[in-house]
Amino acid sequence: MDETGRGPATGASTDRLTEVFDLVGPLYRRAWRRVEQDVALEGLSVGTRAVLVMLRGHGPMTVPQMGRAQALSRQFVQRMVNDAAARHLVEIVPNPAHRRSSLIRLTTEGEAAATGVVDQERAMLREVGGDLTDAEITACLKVLSRLLRLLDDVDMD
Repeated sequence: MDETGRGPATGASTDRLTEVFDLVGPLYRRAWRRVEQDVALEGLSVGTRAVLVMLRGHGPMTVPQMGRAQALSRQFVQRMVNDAAARHLVEIVPNPAHRRSSLIRLTTEGEAAATGVVDQERAMLREVGGDLTDAEITACLKVLSRLLRLLDDVDMD
């Protein structure tokens, strides 16, 4: 039993969770392609977009922190940070908490680029329609979060 007093999923609910996995793959790949198409207009890669939006939402972070948060290798995140820095969208600053792991923070230009991308994505998401209730969206987030926690032990490096 878990903290809610519920036990493991039944066969029927396991089958339903499999349906979720079957939808998440195509959803992720299509969303990736849409973002690729949209950010290409801004001159950004999908990876650079991810770095900018993460920093916009969380403030300055280290490369390892961003890698863990997005389940990406540190090496990939570092390449995206380097690309963003070359475009003057982020700056690398000393980290008072850790001398060898610098903080990455948005520049004014990076903040504007991240805001533009997020605004564009929000406009697209409005097309989903208003028939989804807050309770349905909350349930979706709960299921996806639980599935993500199930895979917390997967090494991404």
